Amino acid sequence: MSAYVGQKGYAWYAVIDQQDPATGKRKRKWIALGKVSGKKAAREARDALVQQMKAGTYVNPSKISVSEFLEQWLTAIKLTTLPKTYERYAEIARKNIGPILGGVRLHDLKSAHINAAYNKLLGEGRRDGAGGLSPRTVCHVHRVLKQALKFAVNSDMLIKSPAGSVKAPRVEKTEMNTYDMQQTAEMLGAVNGHRIYIPALLAVMCGLRRGEISALRWGCVDLEKGNLSIVRSVEQLNGGTRIKETKSGRARNVAIPASALDELKAHRRRQAEDLLKLGIRLTDENFVCALEDGGMMQPTFITHEWVKAIKGPRLPRIRFHDLRHAHATHMLASGVHPKVASERLGHSKVGITLDLYSHVMPGMQAAAAETVDLAFRAAQRKP
Repeated sequence: MSAYVGQKGYAWYAVIDQQDPATGKRKRKWIALGKVSGKKAAREARDALVQQMKAGTYVNPSKISVSEFLEQWLTAIKLTTLPKTYERYAEIARKNIGPILGGVRLHDLKSAHINAAYNKLLGEGRRDGAGGLSPRTVCHVHRVLKQALKFAVNSDMLIKSPAGSVKAPRVEKTEMNTYDMQQTAEMLGAVNGHRIYIPALLAVMCGLRRGEISALRWGCVDLEKGNLSIVRSVEQLNGGTRIKETKSGRARNVAIPASALDELKAHRRRQAEDLLKLGIRLTDENFVCALEDGGMMQPTFITHEWVKAIKGPRLPRIRFHDLRHAHATHMLASGVHPKVASERLGHSKVGITLDLYSHVMPGMQAAAAETVDLAFRAAQRKP
């Protein structure tokens, strides 16, 4: 095999001369080298192409299928993508996109294919055969496919993305399900004595995320000053867990309500006694929410325990994460400034808090209007 570079107009090509094993005749192929500038860059691209061909790893871009391309894309992004995000991308690519569009050649993929795929996912996309996926899930599929096809364009595998003109399904904003103050008190009373009690307390009284609860150690709890330092979170992966920074990327301090502080003090005493029976001395490195042997209470474990515990009480069935939403709505409905609530919840911007909990704002608006009115009337009465 011999190879040299050739130019047609402004485009550079690798010109490959190979012998056909069937006929013995030499065949010449012109393979586009993509966006290269100058002869030197073209030669480097040609050399890389020849190496792939000799190693048997070269695939003609015009023949690669969508499934094959998606695997190439996943390999390319793995080292630069967070593990949990990568798992989600891979799941969507292989289980939602691949089965419908995987057999289409990448170069033949059109907007019509993608629109038809979304309609099929909405109508019959569930893997258990029980109907279609939600518009929100199909929107996740759309985002992943757009990102993958953008990579194809940047890699000179496509001239433009066929997903660019495709609109994702419209997602209606759903009402947030949570507990009011009375239901919160009933819930805590119902799960008291259950091992989900302290995780639930930290979520609904301090606004901690599930991963933050799993990562919380006694060294980050100041029982004298009544303060929590949230510095780490736990991310659940298919193959286990990993400790990572908080969602906002910043640590935060959370004041502990007096009632919750008393419960944490009692919990620490019980935990120390239980561990001592196993010959383990409680230290600042121990997890606040732990298994019987002191090991981490993983995020999925917290979810499973919550689902079991909440089956008994006559309360609305909500997710464990919704307890954090309950804390947020309680704060805002009680007149806590959104900026303070945002800092307590660990949101990167106060706008996130205002957007998520806008349903609480009408009551706050009415209270603000009443306060201004009272001040104005008082001013009018002054001589």
